[in-house]
Amino acid sequence: MSQLNDIPLTALHFYLTAPYPCSYLPDILARSQVATPALLISTPVYSELVQHGFRRSGTYTYRPHCDNCRACVPLRISAKEFSVNRSQRRAWKQHAHLDATLHPLQDSAEYYDLYQRYQRARHPDGGMDNDDRESYQSFLLQSHVDTLLVEFREPCDGTDEAASQVAGYQDRQGVLRMVSVIDLLGDGLSSVYTFFDPDLPGASLGVYNVLWQIELCRKLNLDFVYLGYWIAANRKMAYKMQYQPAQGLQDGSWRLLDKPVLSPVEGPDMMKPLAVRPGQQPESVGPGIRKTVAESHVINAAEGKSA
Repeated sequence: MSQLNDIPLTALHFYLTAPYPCSYLPDILARSQVATPALLISTPVYSELVQHGFRRSGTYTYRPHCDNCRACVPLRISAKEFSVNRSQRRAWKQHAHLDATLHPLQDSAEYYDLYQRYQRARHPDGGMDNDDRESYQSFLLQSHVDTLLVEFREPCDGTDEAASQVAGYQDRQGVLRMVSVIDLLGDGLSSVYTFFDPDLPGASLGVYNVLWQIELCRKLNLDFVYLGYWIAANRKMAYKMQYQPAQGLQDGSWRLLDKPVLSPVEGPDMMKPLAVRPGQQPESVGPGIRKTVAESHVINAAEGKSA
């Protein structure tokens, strides 16, 4: 693999942060390498950076560069070779009824309410559970690259008048269960962040969302879903190894990571096609996803769900 200096990014500057307490492992000081200026990091440039282990938070593009630790391993899933296991297949079937709509980055009180509920339930005292509206917007709703926001809602046929009074229904839409922010790269998708209803009993929304992104990646004929950093010693980050085959960026090269044993009956074609309904036409996204939004019948489920 080429080195970072070989990429035509001569206009960018890279600097190291001062040490700060690691968010993932106790008693460790972390440092990050940051790419600037943010305005020059377009989608093609960012695609190259992601291949070299960078990630973004809002308009802040960085990668771990710690003095004495290499626990953070950039991880990506090979979408076309992905093998679903039994528990993942159950999650897919459990939530396949959700309606997914694609949007440009946009804000709403409904999103922020769900985000706060998710942070309080899943990441209490993690720092983000107290995010104010401005911090939330800076983290998720600012981007200089091609980015989609995906809503996942319960179906609503508009015939249930009582349902329209339930909290979470707006403009006769179904209950909002999950929101994903996804970057569109030259070779795949980068999962920026997902938050979902933490109070739904027995749900596997996080698993379903990763499967949905893998299937979208396939439909766009892209190769990889980038899931950020895998940290074996952190339970909340170690889950990413469930999705196989997984590749990790180690010593400058993407390599297959050791995978758990899968049943021989599992294969890459176990999932049925996902269902996507067109949302508002994204203005900033690339031609591939624009075609998908405009011709969403290509991705509709085989059961005859119409766009």
